[in-house]
Amino acid sequence: MDLKTQLNESVKDAMKSGDEVRKRTVRMVLAAIKQVEVDKRTTLDDMAVIAIIQKEIKNRREALEEAQKASRADLIADNEAEIKVLEVFLPKAMPAEELRALVQSAIAETGASSPTDMGKVMKIVMGKVAGRAPGDMVSAAVKELLTR
Repeated sequence: MDLKTQLNESVKDAMKSGDEVRKRTVRMVLAAIKQVEVDKRTTLDDMAVIAIIQKEIKNRREALEEAQKASRADLIADNEAEIKVLEVFLPKAMPAEELRALVQSAIAETGASSPTDMGKVMKIVMGKVAGRAPGDMVSAAVKELLTR
């Protein structure tokens, strides 16, 4: 079953069970997917859907930080609940050690030696990560290993 079908099934289940948070959150993701499909005039594959889900999680984490600064407990709880709903649809996260090993092999493959070569390494690593680690986490690992 592809990811869009899983999302649609999740909305149906949320409607039946009365889970408003899950229903609202998954509908927002489906709307974002549909918008991209209409804009690009194409049907998205699972990797593109995963990228959209990661973007939505990133947006909610940023909103969570702002809510914490403003001491808004209601918004904090909403964002945390939405993040938990969305994380269910992502593939199992890549362990940090595995990510470091991928980055090290990409550095060796490209012959990168300084932070100016970060783009070359990122291009290779992001292709291999396949949605199992967010871009900011990959970027931090690449930067750390290139500045040694």
